[in-house]
Amino acid sequence: MKHPDEIMKKALITGITGQDGSYLAEFLLEKGYDVFGMHRRSSVDGHHERIEHLRGKLNLVCGDLLDYYSLEKVVKEVNPDEIYNLAAQSQVRTSFDQPSTTREINWFGVERLLDVVKKYAPNARVYQASTSEMFGNIVESPQDEKTPFNPVSPYGESKLRAHEAVKRAREEGMFACAGILFNHESPRRGIEFITRKVTDGVARIKLGLPQRDTGHRYLEVGNLDAERDWGFAKDYVEAMWEILQQEKPKDYVIATGETHSVRELIEEAFSFAEIPLTWEGNGLNEIGKYNGETLVKINPNFFRPNELHRLKGNPSLAIKELGLKQKTTFKELVQLMTESDLEKIGNLRNENKIIKLKNKLS
Repeated sequence: MKHPDEIMKKALITGITGQDGSYLAEFLLEKGYDVFGMHRRSSVDGHHERIEHLRGKLNLVCGDLLDYYSLEKVVKEVNPDEIYNLAAQSQVRTSFDQPSTTREINWFGVERLLDVVKKYAPNARVYQASTSEMFGNIVESPQDEKTPFNPVSPYGESKLRAHEAVKRAREEGMFACAGILFNHESPRRGIEFITRKVTDGVARIKLGLPQRDTGHRYLEVGNLDAERDWGFAKDYVEAMWEILQQEKPKDYVIATGETHSVRELIEEAFSFAEIPLTWEGNGLNEIGKYNGETLVKINPNFFRPNELHRLKGNPSLAIKELGLKQKTTFKELVQLMTESDLEKIGNLRNENKIIKLKNKLS
């Protein structure tokens, strides 16, 4: 019989098929947790590549933040020690087109989850994935745990309401806390996000393939001068775990404390691919060129309705109390993502060549 201290902890992760969910699952499995991943049936049927390598190591359970009964069923069956709510409608641009859906998932879904946990797993520790988008276009910089919130998108607003719900749950005695994470990227980032769009686009240019969304050779982007505090998602999931290991529940800003522009992101990715860019023109007519060929253009349709120009986090509290460290620099992160996309697209191109050859010979 195991000593009580040796009993395997159970962790429930919502959004298991996402970037953060997959990295967190790996981390917790290494820690010896019994990991349960909650997913919508459609998410695993169509987007399970991030957790495919974990099949047989974790437990997948069906549930949805939109459905109270399914949440109740999952929490009662799993009876988790720790819950990490990473599920969300996470596209800021999409939230302007689908504000009601965004609120239902990001805000009301969290309210449902907290209510279920309060009833059926009151001793569980709950982590909520909050976001720097809650700060909006705040003048104060850098932003920390005491900075006022001023969201300017339906996404940011929905996340703020969920953040407030977590605070209320904590005040009512639940061990509920949030990580206010600034932008965090990786090779597992969705292609719809600017970081992956750039690294995937650069890889396609390097390997002579057209862009996914337009079929053009050149890459189209929005605001070149928007600045973000970009970190590595794999590093940040460790901070999520540390937050739930503290003696008292508390919210923490997780960030690098430095900012880089979309322009820098593009330059770094092209540089790693050995395609040094030069810039010509001004404003919406600015273009990135190499050897006289235009490889980057600005598309005003990619600007947000309410553009955030600069977000920079102050992770001092997390450094002091969680031991947060920036293990991966911005340059290393961009290079890691670009290298991954070069490999993926190179393999895809070779597979397509083999298929074409087989079709020709058949």
